[in-house]
Amino acid sequence: MVSNRTDLHARRLWLPVLLASFGASAHAEIELPAVTVTVNKQAQSLETVAASISAFAGEDLEAAGIDSLEGVAQMTPGFTFQSSGQSGLQPPVMRGLTANIMGFSSSIALVVDGVPTLRGQGFDDNLLGIERVEVLRGPQSTLYGRNAEAGVVSIVTRKPGNDPYAVVSAEVGSRDKRALRFDASHALVKDTLYLGVAGEFFEQDGFIDNIFKGHKEDDRERHNGRLVLRWTPGDRTDATLRYAQRDYRDAGSLWGAVTAPRGTVRSGTDSWNNSTARTVSLDVSHELAPGLRLRSVTANNEFTDRIKQDIDFMPADLLHVSRNHHFRTLSQEFRLEGRFGQAQWLAGFYADRDDHDLSFGQKIPLGSTTASATQKGNSTALFTHWSIPLADRWVVTVGGRIERDEVRFALSGGGEQSRDWTHFSPKLALQYQWRQDAQVYASVTDGFRAGGFNAFAPEAYRRYQPERVRSFELGAKGRLLDRRLRYGAAVYLMDVRDMQVQQIGSPGQMFLTNAASARPVGVEAEFQYLLGSGWQIQAALGLNRTRFREFKDGTNDWKGNHSPLASDATGHLGVRYDAPQGWYVQARLNGASKIYLDAANKYGRAGYGVVNLMAGYTFGHTELSAYVHNAGNKKYDTIGFLNGTTTIYSPPREVGLRLTWHL
Repeated sequence: MVSNRTDLHARRLWLPVLLASFGASAHAEIELPAVTVTVNKQAQSLETVAASISAFAGEDLEAAGIDSLEGVAQMTPGFTFQSSGQSGLQPPVMRGLTANIMGFSSSIALVVDGVPTLRGQGFDDNLLGIERVEVLRGPQSTLYGRNAEAGVVSIVTRKPGNDPYAVVSAEVGSRDKRALRFDASHALVKDTLYLGVAGEFFEQDGFIDNIFKGHKEDDRERHNGRLVLRWTPGDRTDATLRYAQRDYRDAGSLWGAVTAPRGTVRSGTDSWNNSTARTVSLDVSHELAPGLRLRSVTANNEFTDRIKQDIDFMPADLLHVSRNHHFRTLSQEFRLEGRFGQAQWLAGFYADRDDHDLSFGQKIPLGSTTASATQKGNSTALFTHWSIPLADRWVVTVGGRIERDEVRFALSGGGEQSRDWTHFSPKLALQYQWRQDAQVYASVTDGFRAGGFNAFAPEAYRRYQPERVRSFELGAKGRLLDRRLRYGAAVYLMDVRDMQVQQIGSPGQMFLTNAASARPVGVEAEFQYLLGSGWQIQAALGLNRTRFREFKDGTNDWKGNHSPLASDATGHLGVRYDAPQGWYVQARLNGASKIYLDAANKYGRAGYGVVNLMAGYTFGHTELSAYVHNAGNKKYDTIGFLNGTTTIYSPPREVGLRLTWHL
């Protein structure tokens, strides 16, 4: 028992990217450990990848109380989410490029165990039983194809093995919050067959008063689960079958009328969100020969976006919207990786098939309308990626992907329209390893986001074009001061052509148009430092300037305006102290500058800074922690959504207790 307790404590000491705990004695040498990442689809040291990457270990995120992708984004420079006020719908924003809600496409790919999510719908994960999260910034279309033009968020879940594993946490908090999370695994047949299960049950009362019905309007309920069966018939083969499901059973969105007192509605119409995400995947890896490995990932990824939402917030049912969208993507990837002399390489084939059923309803004073449509598509691609040493300290990285995309769209009762594109996405990077743990690099990469159809917009706005990006980046990263300091910094310039911009017509009606061009330019920096004597500090800063170089929308000229939803600045600063006696305290400050919702820059959300506090004590296999989220009760509402009619409320202060037990 003493040995298990010591191992657990040791794991919790390092927390390599977060504000982590470490209780080493004053006489022991401490340093930040090496970090291995796989977001380039190959195992590489963080310091040797010629790209901007933030990496987070699952145990570290758990110890810091972070259980959402939003928490990860807060610590990552240049990465935010567009607030929608609806669970399961949180489009990402990176380096000034966004994941437009109604375009059913994203500028950032979410990849969980090799399974892609390419839309803002379902771009969510509760970080349950994960091994690590890696955020790769900059165009990644060479390896990940369409809809990865601004970056990739890669989540790797923990694989079950021979050693029994279990962690259970229970949580209570403000607004009658109740949560239970667990992750466990065990070998069914030693060295051959393993089973893993993980789950979450979450409920919390709302904070928006419905003064007409006399109750809270925005209660939250979430159920998550994952089942994993892993088979290793020999040393050369590893096969993992996974099933995951997330259920959102919420009341109304965090919405209210712009003209109403904050946090109040007078709705007589029931609002709800009954959305579900399901994923089934088979991941097989086989070593064909020493240093030569074949991997196959087969997956079916589904998300049902099912909501009804009042948008007049009055007793009479005058205005409401409803959606019943069912997104299905079946994907297959094969990739072969190995070495050729000193070069590390991979080559692969990818194909997917989209089959989406779309239904949108709207109640207006003069009546109700419902429209249905189907959107289908296919993608096929060949790709390769090489890292080639040129000399002792120089490495060149080259890659390319040729991909064909097809989209087919049909309104109910109408004819089918189709569009297709074939494009090539190259990548070139040169890096110089000026010391063992430090490098500088330069890269040029292309990104691509497919075009498509605005499903329920007027015919004049039915089609939109692909968006293309070319990015130039200079960066430096490494470890200094006896490996107690890890740093990373980059400057970039992106040339964006046919930029896709979300426009809002009548309330509830959104569509995409193409701005002529934009040129995002930015700086990103992050570091973490072990101060010694139990102290650690971590910081991140992202500066981005994204403006329309040209954009004429009818008689309007938006040249020089801010790109919607993109912050000019994001930042994070955190400090943590771990005492030798087992207790710890932690403080984090997260913030972002003002954003605009529309191309006219009329509506938006003001800049803000939020303080989160946490303290805890570890005894044996058990940890008790207390937290305060948004300690200053900062209000950072998004005002003017749905063409100026709606406010999306920011959550208030939250206080809670968490009890965690580790095997």
